[in-house]
Amino acid sequence: MAVTAEEARRLAPRFAARAAAHDRDGSFPADDFADLRHSGLFGLMVPERLGGAGAGFADYAAIAYELARGNGATALIFNMHASVTGALSGVTDELADALGLPREAIEARDDYLRAAAEGAWYAVAMSERGAGSRLSQLTTTYERTDDGFHIKGAKTFCSGAGHADAYLVAARSAADPAQVSQFLVPAGDGLTIEPTWDALGMRATGSHDVHVDVTVPTTALLGGVEGLALVIAQLAPQWMVASYAAVYVGVARAAVDAAVEHVNKRNLGHLPAVRARIGRADAAVAAAHLTVMEAARRVDEDPGDTVTNRWVWRAKLVAGSTAAEVAASMLEAAGTSAMRRGHPLERLYRDARAGSLQPATSDVCADWLGVEALGGDPDSQGSAPRW
Repeated sequence: MAVTAEEARRLAPRFAARAAAHDRDGSFPADDFADLRHSGLFGLMVPERLGGAGAGFADYAAIAYELARGNGATALIFNMHASVTGALSGVTDELADALGLPREAIEARDDYLRAAAEGAWYAVAMSERGAGSRLSQLTTTYERTDDGFHIKGAKTFCSGAGHADAYLVAARSAADPAQVSQFLVPAGDGLTIEPTWDALGMRATGSHDVHVDVTVPTTALLGGVEGLALVIAQLAPQWMVASYAAVYVGVARAAVDAAVEHVNKRNLGHLPAVRARIGRADAAVAAAHLTVMEAARRVDEDPGDTVTNRWVWRAKLVAGSTAAEVAASMLEAAGTSAMRRGHPLERLYRDARAGSLQPATSDVCADWLGVEALGGDPDSQGSAPRW
């Protein structure tokens, strides 16, 4: 099954037409997700043998960029699903054998991926109040039971909360706090959504709190081995760091497009300052897009390599900074009328501002890169624990 960026470009205008209402109401873009399901995009990262498109990270980045040009909030929720399915697909049979993963875990992986190809989608419940997305600081715990695991805790910033078919939940072992594991928990009893998301930007992501008090079977433990979460985060950071990058570059491009449309309608194109702002913004977005796609290419060709991971962190830093700076400049180019509620640039300005705050934040990315450039260990040194 082929799913291309062309399909995402076809969907983007639909998403854009609905974006203002969802932003205003803080409502989940259900129609957008119906379109995503119908287009087969939930199976984007699923191997072809399981009914998916068998896409690579560069394919995902190209599609996320196009979707975000329509509605960044929709693209951001979709990113979470792609992160789960992409990470699961990244555990190939060869890698599973090398890691000694049990056969039951491989069968569960295939079941989760096959369900995604058939239209199920997954959210990520990782961040916590006071800990952010740092795995080493989580307070949600799990303990073994006779027939599985009991997980208890509270999560925040869970995009798509209340709408996903299952949630990737990160938790710490009560028996051995050094072990952090991830579980795929189905929606239903044991998960309670607390509507807390009323934010400046990305208002339609529905990133509410999720309270977890649930018992799951052993097959819910991703990989079938406890303590893999921190290892995977360091070896393959692209899904926890750079997957956001394509979304925010798409938002930045949408801001340039909206500014061009506004300027042409208002006959402001004769003003040199306006033209210069648009020219600089166009160049900045193009450069950020190239950075993201270079990182994505390297992830596909040499995942986990030191140079690849450096590009992953660069991509997130450049994307977050560029989105915020470009959206602010385009608002200034358009003038005061673009600040009114409901104007595309007003919404895009707020959505873009979230890019540098999304983990890993721009400051954390810059510090990681600085430590690495100076010859240190960027995953353990710096201003705060990375994970």
